[in-house]
Amino acid sequence: MHETAYEITTLAPQQASPTPGMLPTEIPPGVQMVTLPGGVRTLAYTAQQAPPAPPVPVAQPIPTWAKTTALLTPTIGGGIAAAGVGLSYAAPGLIAMSQALWAAVALIAAAAIGVPMLLRIGRTAGGGAGRGSTHITQNITASGMFGKANGTINHR
Repeated sequence: MHETAYEITTLAPQQASPTPGMLPTEIPPGVQMVTLPGGVRTLAYTAQQAPPAPPVPVAQPIPTWAKTTALLTPTIGGGIAAAGVGLSYAAPGLIAMSQALWAAVALIAAAAIGVPMLLRIGRTAGGGAGRGSTHITQNITASGMFGKANGTINHR
């Protein structure tokens, strides 16, 4: 193997620019103009600094309301399930009760309409044309089993 030696040349400080024919837009990405410790300015690739590591999140304690909610959730769910089972067993009775209540409502409605009509019919039929009612009193007397009966009728 053989080694090839390359001579490194730098610009003298009195020279104006290391890139006399290069525009700043022609410089490739990652290359920048740097000043070396001897005062010489040159183009060089610069090492990119790694971004700082994100902070490690600190574990937060669980809030009390979350613990309470987590503990109550099964209880509430069990209560709702028990209520559903109870309603399924009570459904036939509830249906019968609702039908009985509707029948009672119909009876009350019929009574509210029918009773005043009956009272009105009773007043007009029994009273005639504006007269009061007639009272008849009978007194009947008879002597013996096959005796003749005598009686009186009083109209008032």
